[in-house]
Amino acid sequence: MKDKPEGVDETHLAAVLADVWGLDIRGLRHLPLGAGSHHWSAIETSGRTRFVTVDDLGDDSSREFSELEQALSTAQTLGRDLDFIVAPIPTRIDTPLWWLNPRYAVSVFPTIDGESGDFGAHPPQDHPEVTALLAELHQATPVVAATAPHADLALPGRDNLHDALNNLGHPWTGGPFSEPARRLLTTHAPHIERQLNEFDQLAAEVRHRSQVITHGEPHPGNFIRTRTGLKLIDWETARLAPPERDLWMLDTLDAYTEITGYVADSAGLSYYRLRWQLTDIAIFVRELRGPHQATQDITDSWTYLNSYFD
Repeated sequence: MKDKPEGVDETHLAAVLADVWGLDIRGLRHLPLGAGSHHWSAIETSGRTRFVTVDDLGDDSSREFSELEQALSTAQTLGRDLDFIVAPIPTRIDTPLWWLNPRYAVSVFPTIDGESGDFGAHPPQDHPEVTALLAELHQATPVVAATAPHADLALPGRDNLHDALNNLGHPWTGGPFSEPARRLLTTHAPHIERQLNEFDQLAAEVRHRSQVITHGEPHPGNFIRTRTGLKLIDWETARLAPPERDLWMLDTLDAYTEITGYVADSAGLSYYRLRWQLTDIAIFVRELRGPHQATQDITDSWTYLNSYFD
């Protein structure tokens, strides 16, 4: 996220990092990057830096904290054997996550020296390494099968999206992008309804597929190219799920099949591709319909929402 979050006091954040992780903090620098989470670089008095992530837990904060803790614990377990995983640094009591306040949770990661990518297609030169990395991750499932969280096939934010579709005939007054969003959704409502019906049909097809441990968002923005190879970051979405949850982001799957013997299911690939799109639309519509100002993050949400209908 590019905007600093409301309700996060940096003095308190530094105190939590000192008390819970034992970090001797000289300063914090907000990092306007990524989507979904908020980030800081924590500079220690030694000069070493740590990558700090703060997550907004939403309305059901206890459930969200538990799921996030499970996902990050899964990354810690996997990271003991898989060196491409950038796992969270444990707290003094060996947990991956801590309550920053009733709304936010904080986690700490090593700073990785390298170059990260951008969301979109993987560069062709990275395909072999990305494919091999995902195959290795999926084959590590037995290590975490008993403890990793399971992916939910339901569409996040579906109720809010339905409510928006059912209220297109009334003005949206949340902020400067509310009415433009309403007009955009009005134009494309029939298409969205068709996509929701297709989503339900696909979900029924993949419901009983075999499951592996997946990252959930292995796009180029979550990879860092280092001197020793690619590193995979942002494990908040780690879940047990059909392999297609990761594989739909790859252009070709022959190499994955050669490594694992698994042939990707077309319905599964279509389901996760469509789920990603509809989840984004639901998130952006909720943000733009609700109270907001014309911040950089909100402006980006408007741009991204439009991109699905270009």
